[in-house]
Amino acid sequence: MPPRTDGVFRGLTDTRLPMPWIEALRLQQDGQTVGSSETSGEERDLTPKKMTDSYHRVVLPLGQDPWLSDTYINSSGHIRLGTIFMDLDALSGIIVYKHTGGGVTTVTAGVDRIELAHPLTEICDLEYSGMVTYAAGGSSAEITCKVARARGEGEPSRPEDLLLTCTFTMVALDPLTRKPTPIPRLVCETPAQEALFQAGAAKAMAQRAERKTSLLEVEPDDEESALIHRIWLRQIEYHDPHRPLRQPPNVLAMAKTQLSTAAIMQPQYRNRHQTMIFGGYHLKQTFELAFCCAASFAHARPTFVSADPCTFRSPVPVGSVLYLTATVVYTDPAVVEEDDASGGGDGSRDNSPPLTRVHVRVDSKVREMEHGTARVTGQFHYTFTVPKDVRVLPNTYEEYMRYIDARRRMRAGGKRPPAARDNQEGVNLTE
Repeated sequence: MPPRTDGVFRGLTDTRLPMPWIEALRLQQDGQTVGSSETSGEERDLTPKKMTDSYHRVVLPLGQDPWLSDTYINSSGHIRLGTIFMDLDALSGIIVYKHTGGGVTTVTAGVDRIELAHPLTEICDLEYSGMVTYAAGGSSAEITCKVARARGEGEPSRPEDLLLTCTFTMVALDPLTRKPTPIPRLVCETPAQEALFQAGAAKAMAQRAERKTSLLEVEPDDEESALIHRIWLRQIEYHDPHRPLRQPPNVLAMAKTQLSTAAIMQPQYRNRHQTMIFGGYHLKQTFELAFCCAASFAHARPTFVSADPCTFRSPVPVGSVLYLTATVVYTDPAVVEEDDASGGGDGSRDNSPPLTRVHVRVDSKVREMEHGTARVTGQFHYTFTVPKDVRVLPNTYEEYMRYIDARRRMRAGGKRPPAARDNQEGVNLTE
């Protein structure tokens, strides 16, 4: 059994690292293809699979093992959500190989929207579970994972035990050509399974439609253009010496919200194919930087609300340098609200305690150690709430486009007021 070197729960690492790094490095130095021996030369079986064939469950005994909780609990006693993300990516890797069998290399291609269903009220054992819920016979599979409070042995989880649900998209590649290769399609046995499958198909179609309406493809619509103009007029008013309105102290320029990091990608965080960094680690790094960015912006402790769908565009090689830049790109209430006619951003909404939703975008790119051309590896979007009235102000055209994109994302995520989440008592998953 490999040691737990990267923060992933040991129960999820049994098959993740087939050999120590020093052995993989020697193979690389000898010119051999690392990881090909475990996948090449096997006869592919594309017989359709059932959802239950890939089902996997493991219990994370945080309540029973205080030493284990050291990896998952932060300084304030909250569970580190980024570490949970790492575990879920490892879980999805186990599940997808149950579905595909050998003969392929699988990589994490994306993560769907993540929202908390019910907050934890105490540190307890958690149950990780999941299975492939969509595979149409192409090269990709959708794995739905759940985190819930673990009940006693043989006792199923209840709806109120559910902490979160998330969906990973995994893509199968030929281990030699590195090109997409087909995997078994799913066979549904019950109406519930058919509903899950159809939801996956609908999601794939919706993603294709969204790409066609992206700001990279089409200009802002009339409503968005009018909003951009109102914000621009507000900026002019802030700096006009002949007008009384000045930029309030709770309004901060978008450019001043940025936080950046650079880190060498060490082999302890590699995936099972040895040469690339584990997607869950990448996700954890972006989440924790977004948390810090929101805290720096608001001067208050953020509470996680949701993570928008994200795509891993390029792999991150072991030994490369990963650059992350987090920026607050939208706040709700906004600096100029839709119904604002009297000077938004002054904090005079009502007598209730202030609460602001903060949307943070994290841009990720990677360079080899020799620092040649940078490659974009992904773009990640997280929403938090903070107990402050703070607002972000775009200035350049690029910042306006980021602002509009984040506004679209927040609206697509639903209009449930943030206070509905934060009035619930208990431990919030925040860091």
